[in-house]
Amino acid sequence: MMPHKISSRLGFGAGLTILSGAASAQGTAANNKINLSLIGCGGRGTDLINGFHKREQQDVHVVSCCDIRKDRGERAAAAVGAKYTDEMRAVLDDKSVDAVVVALPDHWHALATFWACQAGKDVYVEKPASHSAFEGQKCVEAARKYKRIVQHGTQNRSAPYNFAAKKYIEDGKLGDIHLCRVYNVKAYGGLNIKPDERIPEGFDYDRWLGPVPMRPYSSAVVGHGWHHLLDFSAGDMADDGIHQFDLARWLIGKEIPKSVYSAGGRFAQKDDADVPDTLISSYEFDDMTVTFELASYPGYMFKIGNRNEDLFPYPWMQCATRIEIFGTKGLMVAGRHGGGWEVYDRPKNRQPVVRDLQHGRFPDPEHKENFLQCLRSRELPNADIEKGHRSTMLVHYATISHRLGGVKLDIDTEDGTIKNHPDAAKYWKREYRKPYEITEEV
Repeated sequence: MMPHKISSRLGFGAGLTILSGAASAQGTAANNKINLSLIGCGGRGTDLINGFHKREQQDVHVVSCCDIRKDRGERAAAAVGAKYTDEMRAVLDDKSVDAVVVALPDHWHALATFWACQAGKDVYVEKPASHSAFEGQKCVEAARKYKRIVQHGTQNRSAPYNFAAKKYIEDGKLGDIHLCRVYNVKAYGGLNIKPDERIPEGFDYDRWLGPVPMRPYSSAVVGHGWHHLLDFSAGDMADDGIHQFDLARWLIGKEIPKSVYSAGGRFAQKDDADVPDTLISSYEFDDMTVTFELASYPGYMFKIGNRNEDLFPYPWMQCATRIEIFGTKGLMVAGRHGGGWEVYDRPKNRQPVVRDLQHGRFPDPEHKENFLQCLRSRELPNADIEKGHRSTMLVHYATISHRLGGVKLDIDTEDGTIKNHPDAAKYWKREYRKPYEITEEV
């Protein structure tokens, strides 16, 4: 039986809410350019701003690139014909800037978004939305209070093939869904911190730390190791797994779980990291169980990145970043970042039977397009900050459960708070170093 290929001729998805009365700094005429600035000129940041810069002749002008590291900040600025600054406040105070692209390390995402909203800037912020539940809540509040468009960097919500997958599910073709499994199972190197390293001359380590408690300088941590330390991040569940998590939550239509439980530890890698390298988290909804399975050591798994589109179909069993959705009428396996999807019926003659499928493409261009459209229309974008916050909360629940020793957390499905464990409060909000602070008052 040949599978049926689903058409990809679907829209990018319209925002559901109009922010009435909110105007961007730029005029609303279609021929006016949006003035953008980049905050954080690492690999992902420069990739994003280069993508926006490709629209220079159409509707975008890059004003500035900001990074405390002068070499890479100047390099990013030169590539797009922009000015360089090492001061975020200079970008936020620049009245000519309409919107900022935030691509800093995880511990800076929420703070930069919060400040940008207060400064009247729209925001494209990389995932994850926050380092804590409190931060995510305040970013949503700030976006609403200051009537800002905030697009979260979970670009799978702008992929035509994912809109088709969602419609397929909503049309009942999978039947009733009671189990969804989300995977993030791939290899990462260990973290080894050298003692007594000196801060390089000219590097503003205090600003790099920002809200994080002061700690000895480590080139390994600053370079990439922060991904594996709880002071900065919730590990690869937050850094990469959030893509699968957010896509799964959108496809199955779930918001806030009733309870969360996590079990695991750092078993394979004996190093200086403190995030788990093995973790299974279970999320209970009224009629469905969702699991997230993480391992940070299997080098034999295959990650769907942003350049793997032509390798479809994937070896799903060894796909490190897949989603499995079990319906009463079929099994859907989906991949992020252009991974496409397939729906399976019962095997015939011990061979898989693919009922339906659709190829994909990495949806970065569509996500940027949706962001720019919403800057003009003031509609909420496909990955509005509240959606990003709710998906990131699934990471926070799992992290809190694990840090408390694997306890089951009962969640209030109305406001997302934890009902049954008072010790969870110490992980709900971090202690900020002034002046790098998200305040209670928005």
